[in-house]
Amino acid sequence: MLVLNSYVSDGYAGIYSEFCSMEQKKKDLRKVKWEDLQAWLKQVGEPAFRAKQIREWLWQKSAWSIQDMTNLSKSLREKLEAEFEIRPVTVHTAQYSADGTIKSGFKLYDGHLVEGVLIPTDTRMTACISSQVGCSLTCKFCATGYMNRERNLDAAEIYDQVILIKNQAEERYSQPLTNIVYMGMGEPLLNYAAVLESVERITSPEGLNWSPKRITVSTAGIAKMIKKLGDDGVKFNLALSLHAANDEKRNTIMPINESNSLKNLSEALQYFYKKTGNKITLEYIVFHGFNDKIADAKELLEFVKRVPSKVNIIEYNPISEANFVNADPEAIDKFAKYLEDNRVTVNIRRSRGKDIDAACGQLAIKEN
Repeated sequence: MLVLNSYVSDGYAGIYSEFCSMEQKKKDLRKVKWEDLQAWLKQVGEPAFRAKQIREWLWQKSAWSIQDMTNLSKSLREKLEAEFEIRPVTVHTAQYSADGTIKSGFKLYDGHLVEGVLIPTDTRMTACISSQVGCSLTCKFCATGYMNRERNLDAAEIYDQVILIKNQAEERYSQPLTNIVYMGMGEPLLNYAAVLESVERITSPEGLNWSPKRITVSTAGIAKMIKKLGDDGVKFNLALSLHAANDEKRNTIMPINESNSLKNLSEALQYFYKKTGNKITLEYIVFHGFNDKIADAKELLEFVKRVPSKVNIIEYNPISEANFVNADPEAIDKFAKYLEDNRVTVNIRRSRGKDIDAACGQLAIKEN
């Protein structure tokens, strides 16, 4: 710990005490508020513009070491290292599918594991990222639903997954990342503040400067938080994991539906659309013998009529914890055709990574 008392004035004694106590562990530099960083810099005799340089290193250049901040003086880097640390996410393990999909287990600073996936197609390089360690929603078809929720990720941990998957896309395919989906482990709307902060870091000109239209946040369906997204005027895309369009069926596979009925969800989605003008994507995994009949498609059509939306029909990636299997290809095609014949925009998302632990939560369960 550097001796910095010579820089302390009465007006900043409280800040100095907070940041420089000998008993405290090092602070996470990426969690320090802008005004606190500026105040700390003043304490150590550095000009305020250094804060902008540090922010650029953290969020534009994705520096994971203070020593990488080469336009800062050696003296300032030493002062920073005495007080702060950066806690980067690292690739713990990676699986490579024959179809090009890369599934990674990411290790957090406290040893927890989360998952991220790079999904390459002819037109896109998509990163699927996690927002929580585990999940509390217990969806019956999802491996993550059989895990306990250990904690929320912070914004930097979400951001780091994007950087790591971006690096994989560039190194393995010489292609830039094109899309981000919050569709990995966890329920994003139960980690609302950190998810929105991470989107801000990714989209801000002071961050990665991405268009929010290239980002999709997927939710299992929490009506009051969907309305809050509308009130906050978010610009990213919203997807609802629907998977059944009647309450009885949806209750059996997604217990969250018991407190967030389809009626409440449709009202929340209508509110979101009114506030943002953004159409919603309805995600519909087609399970054999459960929700793959034309009668199910008719129920889905009625839901679509209430919500300005398009439908992504998703092939299921089976997990060992559940008995669900993917619907027959013929049934999926008939299901999609019924919707298309009724003027619904439909995309069929084929299962990826069948030869690796690609279903959400599988790799983390195995590693743990």
